[in-house]
Amino acid sequence: MKMNFNLNLIQTQKLIMTPELKQAIEILQFNAIELNEFINEELLNNPILEKLATDIDEEPISEKVEQEFEYDLDKGDKPEIDWEDMVNYFDESRPISGSTYTADSDINYDNFVADEENLKDYLLMQLKFSKLEDEVVKIGEYVIENIDDNGYLEMKNEEAMMLFNRTHDDIEQIVRLIQTFDPAGVGARDIKECLLIQLYQQGFEESLEETLVKEHLVELGEKKFAIIAKKLGESAERIQMAYDYIKTLEPKPGRSFSSMRDVRYVIPDVYVEKVKDEYVVTVNESASPRLQINGFYKKMLSQFSRDSLTNEYLSKNLQSALRIIKSIEQRRNTIYRVCTAIVEYQYDFFEKGLLYLKPLNLKDIADEIEVHESTVSRAVNGKYMQCPNGLFEIKYFFQSGVKGASGEGVSSESVKLVMKDMIDKEDTKKPLSDQFLADELVKAGINISRRTVAKYRDELNIPPSSKRKRF
Repeated sequence: MKMNFNLNLIQTQKLIMTPELKQAIEILQFNAIELNEFINEELLNNPILEKLATDIDEEPISEKVEQEFEYDLDKGDKPEIDWEDMVNYFDESRPISGSTYTADSDINYDNFVADEENLKDYLLMQLKFSKLEDEVVKIGEYVIENIDDNGYLEMKNEEAMMLFNRTHDDIEQIVRLIQTFDPAGVGARDIKECLLIQLYQQGFEESLEETLVKEHLVELGEKKFAIIAKKLGESAERIQMAYDYIKTLEPKPGRSFSSMRDVRYVIPDVYVEKVKDEYVVTVNESASPRLQINGFYKKMLSQFSRDSLTNEYLSKNLQSALRIIKSIEQRRNTIYRVCTAIVEYQYDFFEKGLLYLKPLNLKDIADEIEVHESTVSRAVNGKYMQCPNGLFEIKYFFQSGVKGASGEGVSSESVKLVMKDMIDKEDTKKPLSDQFLADELVKAGINISRRTVAKYRDELNIPPSSKRKRF
């Protein structure tokens, strides 16, 4: 066996993702909130960047930079910056101001909200007025601190026994006391105990409802009324009445104390408005500030020699700023083109409503605007569109579907809407089976199988006919 070392020259083709291209892809995926967070972080890290004054109406900087300096992000070019040309560019093409901060500019009175009472504060207040010994109050405070936001106790009695050197009965007595507090059902350790506490507070001891919760809760959830009735020697109608009452109980007692700060608001990335007979697409630019080059650093461009450390620092940050500005402009342009193509394809939906939503996939839009499917996917992922029909996630308009009588596609959402309407109008004593729904849809010109009907029904969270039956 002979071993030797040779130096060979081989030519190969590889797809290399440059940092610039990677950043552009990441920015394209951001929704309005994420983009705003990214921009705020970059404003902190890069002093050359600053927010563009809102009263300046002009051509986007990225397009000018690309035209003047032939900077191509997709090719990963990194040209040497000609500082004299750059100074002239900023002097001639755009007014650049320094920071425009005023004392009132960042004040948002929506942030001044009243302090909210949470569940634990409410329970501690009730404990305080219970007139208990100091040691018992301490144990009660410990128990309350172990109650989660839904109102359930996440503590074993043994923990408090070891901490406070008390017996199991002592700890259980304090837990039982807290379980009498408002809201009803608070301090329970599971759903069964939570429902029983509420039943006992409403005088349902030794009742059918208590028996159902204690012994047949799983079967009750599956609506096996006839089976339960046979076991208990009751009528199915009586079991169903008890079930209807148990449904009125609160399975999450702490839910009423959920803070408004926990609410997550959706900021639309795109607005669609009807102007005369045309739908106009507008990318939401108010969700993220427009960027420009800081005026202070513009003056520094001609004040330092090309080999100075300051020059190197400015060059690095300026190139980074230009990449970010261009990537944001590319993101805005891509989202606009994608949404414009969607609106044109789903025109009947915007005019006539959900029943006219057509099947659509990523490839259709990608071919229309001549980009890759992955680009369309990134452009719509996690983003929302506000239109006259309501607020929709952009991915909502990409629907699978079935064939209609005329050969055209019918979207799955349209079929679900028809199914739901039929089920809402059914006789609850004789609910419609999946096969019957499929047959009726076929008669209406929608070619669909029973299995597809069952799939759509599950997606609508509608139980099968056997569990929809009322006695």
